Amino acid sequence: MDSYGELLRQTREEKGLIFDNIAREIAIDKKYLQGLEDEDASVFPGEPYFVGYLKNYAEYLGIDSSIPMRLYNNKKIQESPVPEGLIPTHKDFPWGLIIILSAILVLVGTGITLWFTVFKKAKPVDETLVVDGTKQYRKYELDNTKFTNRLYKGDQLIVPSENGKIILTVKSTLKDFALDTPGGVFYTELSEEAEYDINGDGASDMILYVSDISATDERRGAEISVILRHGVPTLSEVNIAEIPMNDAETTKHTQTVILEDNRAYPFTLNASFRGACLFRDRVDRNDSVETYFSNGEIFTATAQNGIRIWMSNSNAVKFTVVAGSVSKDLPIGKSGEVGVQDIKWVRDTDGKYKLVVVDLD
Repeated sequence: MDSYGELLRQTREEKGLIFDNIAREIAIDKKYLQGLEDEDASVFPGEPYFVGYLKNYAEYLGIDSSIPMRLYNNKKIQESPVPEGLIPTHKDFPWGLIIILSAILVLVGTGITLWFTVFKKAKPVDETLVVDGTKQYRKYELDNTKFTNRLYKGDQLIVPSENGKIILTVKSTLKDFALDTPGGVFYTELSEEAEYDINGDGASDMILYVSDISATDERRGAEISVILRHGVPTLSEVNIAEIPMNDAETTKHTQTVILEDNRAYPFTLNASFRGACLFRDRVDRNDSVETYFSNGEIFTATAQNGIRIWMSNSNAVKFTVVAGSVSKDLPIGKSGEVGVQDIKWVRDTDGKYKLVVVDLD
């Protein structure tokens, strides 16, 4: 079967499932389920949504998600327009002149071949950067902005951390993109978006997406995009001066107290997803980061003063806040409900600090 849509439809019908029940169980609107079976990508907001929904739907039906993804990528390749320069055109040529020029080119080519094979030794192909006769692989230092570039074997990504810089080295760019990290070697396939725990602490540190890689020529490198998750950059102490007073203006929204203490300190937010969800977070004064999550994926962020979260489906995610020795689960919202919350430190008039969850409109 060479149609991912037909594979989805046939499996669903064999299991006797209907869209209404599936949409409710995996939190994907049935118009998107229909779009996947009809192979109609135009109904999706963008390709990341399409890919995420396709994997999630396939896993729900008990299908290895790599199978419909391969069929989808094959279809994209088949439907890509032929570049104008590759379309043959029919023109009348002066064949006599072409024959003479071809003979001259053959003689010149033969001479060049003899020069390099007999009189000179051929130089090996080397994609590395050579400076003063020394091989130097390219190095890129990451920050809080999105990084997109073509990387080659041996290139390095440098990530700031609390204990200095973490060096990530490209191990392979053939078929899969392999990145050697202190947390192990990670492999990412073409059109796959993967999360990496680069320092081995069990938390997601960065998101990597492979948009182009060769299956036959490692020297072509790989086109990738990287976004750092929160928790890797150096953490500063809590800025007491930026903690707001817990006055009438602050408490006009529904507020839940997680803990009280005589001091404020960094806290961690853990999220586990049980369905499709578009998620946005902003930690302290950093820029907001938007990510699509599907069933089984996790998110972790550490903040000094506060974090704001936005989710497209409150029922699809479970949150746990960890501060000091306290761990507290937050209530799960309703299916299809958009949720916006602030989790932050506030200060009472008696000088005590409270870590609170504020439900925003």
